[in-house]
Amino acid sequence: MRISLEHTTSPEIAQALVKARIAAGSPAMDMVLTLLIITDDETVGDALKTAATLSMEHPARVIAIVIGDGRGSPQLNATVQVGEDAAGESILLRLRGPVAKHAESVVLPLLLPDSPVVAWWPGHGPTDPSADPIGQLARRRITDAERTSTPVRTLKATGRHYAPGDTDLSWTRLTPWRALLAAALDQATEKVTGGSVEVGPGNPVAALLVAWLESRLKVPITMRKGTTAQISKVLLTTAAGEVCIERISDSACHFSVPGSAPREVPLGRRTLAELLAEDLRRLDADDVYAKTLKHLLETS
Repeated sequence: MRISLEHTTSPEIAQALVKARIAAGSPAMDMVLTLLIITDDETVGDALKTAATLSMEHPARVIAIVIGDGRGSPQLNATVQVGEDAAGESILLRLRGPVAKHAESVVLPLLLPDSPVVAWWPGHGPTDPSADPIGQLARRRITDAERTSTPVRTLKATGRHYAPGDTDLSWTRLTPWRALLAAALDQATEKVTGGSVEVGPGNPVAALLVAWLESRLKVPITMRKGTTAQISKVLLTTAAGEVCIERISDSACHFSVPGSAPREVPLGRRTLAELLAEDLRRLDADDVYAKTLKHLLETS
């Protein structure tokens, strides 16, 4: 059920939500968290589609917040939807005028009680997410440096203000590479003495990969210019030979460890919904990410 409200208030939105929930037969106890999406008119549609897909695994109350011009008279419009294309509830808020400067006061009464809150900025997020008024409502704060015009610079700027609960989807995109490298190092019989990552310029995932490898292996890792924007090859040097993981297609890579026969293994690209689903499976602080960020900033 969908209900549209114009020139409304948070209490009226809450009442509309109850009405839609009763009509759809979807009690609030089915929801496991509140997902706040801080976005704009250009990206709100795609963000809500991603959230609808995500809610199949993580049923949530999704609150999308489009903050408009802070000038003029205050205006709050909302669209409430329960059921239909998602396994949760969604509220689209559009704020203009003075109320746009206090979005957190509009959002606060709409949060699910006694449930975790996650804030996600699909585009350009705040430099300090934990100090952001809406970010302060959340246990987990997700940014996406790759969606900005200067991804690595943005990642570092946000990293300087890191607080437990912060994460960036650049780190989540790195998970398959980290898993493959961990498996390769488990099979390697000799200590790694150096290595390289082949990638195009300005890739925040590669920047985190180099920092992670250096902080874990305590050896220098160089970044080599690749022919594609994404990571194409990781090479680790040992006395027994080279550990090599090289992408050969959008869905697979060549996996080679000294002493074992080379083989082809899956290395697919994941959707935005899949990346978010991974992050929502863990809502506590990510210590490994924090240590990797620290190393990245120290060596920049």
